[in-house]
Amino acid sequence: MTGAVMDTDHAFARGLQGYVAEVARLLGIGLESCTIDPESPASAYLALDWRLDRFPGLDLALLWEERLGWHAALESRTGEELIILAYLTAETHLGGVLPAPTEVLGFVADVRVGEHRLGQPVPPQPRRVPRADLVRGLAVYREHVHTV
Repeated sequence: MTGAVMDTDHAFARGLQGYVAEVARLLGIGLESCTIDPESPASAYLALDWRLDRFPGLDLALLWEERLGWHAALESRTGEELIILAYLTAETHLGGVLPAPTEVLGFVADVRVGEHRLGQPVPPQPRRVPRADLVRGLAVYREHVHTV
C-alpha cells in the first residue's frame, strides 16, 4: 500500500469518526454506543436509547452506509436482522450521503413521531461517491474526534 493511499484511508477514517461523533453528540449519545467500519463500503451503527411506542420491545438504531446514507432501523428480537423503517432523503451534500448532522437529528426526530417529512421507507438508489470526495466532505469533522 502506498503512502498516499494510507494517508487517504487515515483521513477518511478520522473524518468519518468525527462525523459520527458529531451526530452522536447531537443525539445525546456517546461513541461507546457507536460502531464504525471505515472499510469499503464504509458504515456506522449508532445504538439509540429510545424505543418507539408503535414498536414496543424493539430498540431503535441509526445506521450510515456510504452508498445509502442514513437510515433508521429496529433491532429484531433475535438480534440478527435489522428492520429498516426509513431512509433519510436529504439530497444536500454529496448526493445525500453526508447530510449535515443537524439534518440527521431532524430525521431521527421525524422517525420518533412517525413522520416521513425527511425520510422514506424505500431505499434510495445506491450512490457511488468517490472516496476522495468523501474525504473532502468529511474533512471538517476530523477535529470532532478529540472533542467527544
